[in-house]
Amino acid sequence: MNETYDRLRAVGTATVSMQLLKRGIRHHAVAGVKPLTPDQGCVVGPAYTLRFLPLREDLSDPSVLGAPGYGPRVAIEECPPGAILAVEARGVATTGTLGDILAARLARRGVAAVVADGAVRDRKGVAATGLPIWCLGTAAPASITELSGGAVQGPIACGDVTIFPGDVLVCDSDGVVVVPAGIAEAVTADAVEQDRFERWVQARVEEGRATIGLYPPNPETKAEYEAWKASGSETP
Repeated sequence: MNETYDRLRAVGTATVSMQLLKRGIRHHAVAGVKPLTPDQGCVVGPAYTLRFLPLREDLSDPSVLGAPGYGPRVAIEECPPGAILAVEARGVATTGTLGDILAARLARRGVAAVVADGAVRDRKGVAATGLPIWCLGTAAPASITELSGGAVQGPIACGDVTIFPGDVLVCDSDGVVVVPAGIAEAVTADAVEQDRFERWVQARVEEGRATIGLYPPNPETKAEYEAWKASGSETP
């Protein structure tokens, strides 16, 4: 899948989103999350999932943080290198799902990124780790202030989108989209072709062409584009 991930990085979320829409998958963009820092680029990888639960006081005492089976800590230690930790935080933006120490551990272990429909804490320290994070923002209180730790590697609802372990997440400055694992390669192939066509269209627009009949293309435009492809030219 590494080649697939490389190709998805090259096209980005907007193009992938359109390919999902064409397949009838409308609910694919994680709502509300933004890059924690502006220079995170595009990150692609398989989802490793973590679910937080509504607060239950007997499960959210500070002592649980050291328990070996505590879900959030399991995720920190078991999320594989190259994977993206996808966190269901129930849209709670007033507590941090992780801070600088846990972010440093994830970065050290080679985790590709974190996507959370919640907040993070220790913003400066987290940013210093270089770990790309997409989230709702920042908050000082710890997660156990309003959430209870749940399970790992099950289906989650993150930003009102269902994510299964192994689904492909594409994250960039526009946000995060979720590609079902079973169609990732087909979506990628079509996204690459769409990107090629749109670069050709962009060149025509910069030459002064009107968009009607060009984008989306009418039969004449399609024929013109196919002729350009057949020429083998690398310049749109």
